[in-house]
Amino acid sequence: MADPETTIRAAFERAQKAAFGDEYAAVDPAIRASQHADYQANAALSLKAKLGRPPRDIAAEIVAKLDAPDVIEKIDIAGPGFVNVTLRNDYLSRELAVVAADANVGLQLVDRPDTVVIDYSSPNVAKEMHVGHLRSTILGDALSRVLEALGNRVIRQNHLGDWGTPFGMLIEHLLDVGEGEADRSMGELKEFYQAARKKFDADQGFAERSRHRVVLLQGGDAATLSLWRRLVDATLSHASELYAKLGVRLTSESIAGESFYNPMLAGVVDELVKKGLAVESEGALCVFPPGFTGRDGAKLPLIIRKQDGGYSYATTDLAAIRYRVGTLGATRVLVVVGAEQQQHLAMVFATAKLAGWLVPPARAEHVAFGSVLGSDGKMFKTRAGESVRLVDLLEEAVQRARVVIAEKNPELDAETREEVAQAVGVGAVKYADLSSDRVKGYVFDYGRMLSFDGNTAPYLQYAHARIRSIFRKAESGVPEASAIRIEAKPERALALLLLRFPSAVTSVAESLEPHRLCTYLYDVATAFSTFYEACPVIKVASDEERASRLALSDVTARVLALGLDLLGIDAPERM
Repeated sequence: MADPETTIRAAFERAQKAAFGDEYAAVDPAIRASQHADYQANAALSLKAKLGRPPRDIAAEIVAKLDAPDVIEKIDIAGPGFVNVTLRNDYLSRELAVVAADANVGLQLVDRPDTVVIDYSSPNVAKEMHVGHLRSTILGDALSRVLEALGNRVIRQNHLGDWGTPFGMLIEHLLDVGEGEADRSMGELKEFYQAARKKFDADQGFAERSRHRVVLLQGGDAATLSLWRRLVDATLSHASELYAKLGVRLTSESIAGESFYNPMLAGVVDELVKKGLAVESEGALCVFPPGFTGRDGAKLPLIIRKQDGGYSYATTDLAAIRYRVGTLGATRVLVVVGAEQQQHLAMVFATAKLAGWLVPPARAEHVAFGSVLGSDGKMFKTRAGESVRLVDLLEEAVQRARVVIAEKNPELDAETREEVAQAVGVGAVKYADLSSDRVKGYVFDYGRMLSFDGNTAPYLQYAHARIRSIFRKAESGVPEASAIRIEAKPERALALLLLRFPSAVTSVAESLEPHRLCTYLYDVATAFSTFYEACPVIKVASDEERASRLALSDVTARVLALGLDLLGIDAPERM
């Protein structure tokens, strides 16, 4: 099946070719939804400059060549040359029946799947995940779900911050407090890190021991590596609990932290030197990719080996690109990290292209995002001015959801009420993030995100649960897909939206903007509400009409459930 917009677009392109020849066949007809009809095309306006004729005359010639009688019911020319198209009810009924009979409600696999390596979440060892990790984790998970659902091979990569100079300090502190105390104190990673940092700043002897421990770590000392592993394991245990609570599909197999790339760094530098791309500058080894300059016009360096001989984050990022394309076979590399990394990643990608590690069909994209803000428009923090722990943020959202659910449906049993509260609380946090344009910051507001009105997760979840309650009241199963008959205007509006589901998902895969799917699902839920108020589902005049509207309701619930699942959000059966 093809969604109606694709079908109409193809019909317009055939008509343009028939009317004006091959030269004009490829002019974009700019199909879009119209308030006057199901679709509106701007083809005539696009052709005006080429043909030098009034758009209405051009539109008339296109309309005369339109040949889709089984799809189009009526065509009108409006304004300066807009072509309004109204689709046939029986066409919508047939197409929706195909969708209803499909387990994936019309979602189809791509013809040419990519191997997508997606880098997201990336917590730091011995530090608790906080609100700053929220967007990367949630965005990365949603994008990986969407890309996977379309048939791409998706390899998740959690670029853990598990290497570098701070580990000397952390390991020495672990030894100082003793193994028993260390096990207890590492349960509170934030306090453990702060105690080590405080001691490092105040105690010169401790600082000296810490620097020596870094040397042992980098040299592969077995005892030091064992202690380092304890720190890593404690962090991963904390992260795994949060991933489970968030419903994020990151596992131990996804871990590819900085330590993973450490053995590759010397080879990266050697290759860049041999290819003549790396040069010495002020004692450091640098690459100067073309097109990057500072305010003074001087070329910007990408430092790959520092003056002291150590490697930089850029070296690790280059090793990651080389590994992901060369070893994992990536054709698309996505790095989900804050917008402040834009220039850094652009220089890394440019260098990887110069080195021949990132060549077509492989390409790399920075999935940039803005900050989570408080009501004051500044970075979201606690009253004490500290970053909000992610576990605290989620627990408060669930607690608030418990109150809302108890008020809205006190008849739910305790177990179901808790399950719904978890789904609503966590879903509300995730949806508030995903429904925002990712390149912009957004204000974190529990009240707004937990509202059952407006473009929120609870609104969509309730719409799904409401539909499922219809079937419990009807005391019947789902009718055959062939029962669908689109007739009333609210049915048409809902049907047109449901047929757009595949293109809504595809647009996310292409643009890497989950808010497009959020907006689509909100439109579906709103259209269903209008349909439900105007078109009785159970108490109707005939069995045929009842079966049709029940089948239409079921397709709507399935689209909402699958769409929410692609965003990583549960759709409860009851609320």
